[in-house]
Amino acid sequence: MKSIRLYLLLALLATITLVNFVSLLHGYQSSMQKAQNLFDSRLESTAILIASANSRQVGQETVTNQQTPYTFFQIIDDSGQLLTRSENAPDKVLGELDEGFHIINFGSYRWRNYVYRDTVLQRWVVVAERIDIRYMLAEDVVMESLLPIVMAIPVAALIIWFAVGIGLKPLNAFASQLSERKADDLRPIELDRVPKELTTVVNNTNSLLLRLAEAFDREQRFSADAAHELRTPVSVLKVHLHNLRARLGNDDEDIILLRDGVERMGHLIEQILALYRTSPDQAAVKFESVDLFKLVQSLIARSYHAFESKQQEIEMDGESHIIEGNVFALETLISNLLNNANKYTPEKGRIHVVVRRHEEGVLLRVEDSGPGIPEEQYQRVFERFYRLHGDQHNSGVIGCGLGLTIVKHIADLHRAHIQLGTSAWGHGLKVDVIFPLRAVNYA
Repeated sequence: MKSIRLYLLLALLATITLVNFVSLLHGYQSSMQKAQNLFDSRLESTAILIASANSRQVGQETVTNQQTPYTFFQIIDDSGQLLTRSENAPDKVLGELDEGFHIINFGSYRWRNYVYRDTVLQRWVVVAERIDIRYMLAEDVVMESLLPIVMAIPVAALIIWFAVGIGLKPLNAFASQLSERKADDLRPIELDRVPKELTTVVNNTNSLLLRLAEAFDREQRFSADAAHELRTPVSVLKVHLHNLRARLGNDDEDIILLRDGVERMGHLIEQILALYRTSPDQAAVKFESVDLFKLVQSLIARSYHAFESKQQEIEMDGESHIIEGNVFALETLISNLLNNANKYTPEKGRIHVVVRRHEEGVLLRVEDSGPGIPEEQYQRVFERFYRLHGDQHNSGVIGCGLGLTIVKHIADLHRAHIQLGTSAWGHGLKVDVIFPLRAVNYA
């Protein structure tokens, strides 16, 4: 059911049409029967009138002043002799001379005749009328009375359409309020004069919104608490690790394993928090105009020391393009792509970043000269906690398998889509993030 309004209109019209059809059928049959009775009564009166008008008729004579070809009469004596008749009447007696109504065939038509016994002059008067003409006249009269009822159905449909529309106004207002709400707007729905059929829906929706608001508030408090409670112990561990390295030296195997574990834990915590902070409920409500080219420039400059420490060559091309997005989420997306390129590209490797116009919108491309990803793994690398070659990556780089998951998450938030491929150097990974035209405002 695509539309309640359309469903109600069709249901009511179907009901009205069915009821009208049954009523019209019964009315038609009843009206036709009454019309036939009326015609029979007229035929009987005509027979009596003809008997009176022809009281002096003693010999056979044909009456030539016939008014209509659809009726005829005969006057017959007791011996069966035809005394007189109308011009279009047969010249012989048709049917039995039995007082009452009968059906006869004459001149390729069926006739309704009435046989009247004139007891004064001891003769029979036969008056007949074509049955098809009788039915035609009766149908014309009946249809004239039924046609307004049929024509009233479209008018009823129009009235029902507007009446149902008025009745559905509270539901439309309810739906409008929900559709216009932003992701962080969990205030109760407020409607004027809520009908009792909608009261339960509104109350349950408001109850759900209240529970959602409380749940989001708990999650926000958890995020803030987790950021503090998890980062602090990691920072303390790093301080103690620094002190141990000063005492035991950097080449101690236990120190190296401990350092890698702490770095992995810190990286995992930051990625999990980033994944939460870039969820649609947290980020979509803070969209603004962002110059994607300048944002990428600033993030490259901010992390340039990481590329310099590995003597990597990073190059950026393109021009300014303004898109609508969440600044923090976009920074997280770009940082993850740059960090991955930095981590998995070997020393003295190359990284190329592009921001330019694309036929579908604006393209952000990050490609490197690292080992790359096999094509059959392109879809799997977006799964949470999935890492190529398992937990112990061939490159030995610390990771938790959330980087590209977060990138995909943020791309979906901005209605962008991601394409993976091989970089221009024939090896290494190329990541294209294409932001759609409808979310783009060109500078």
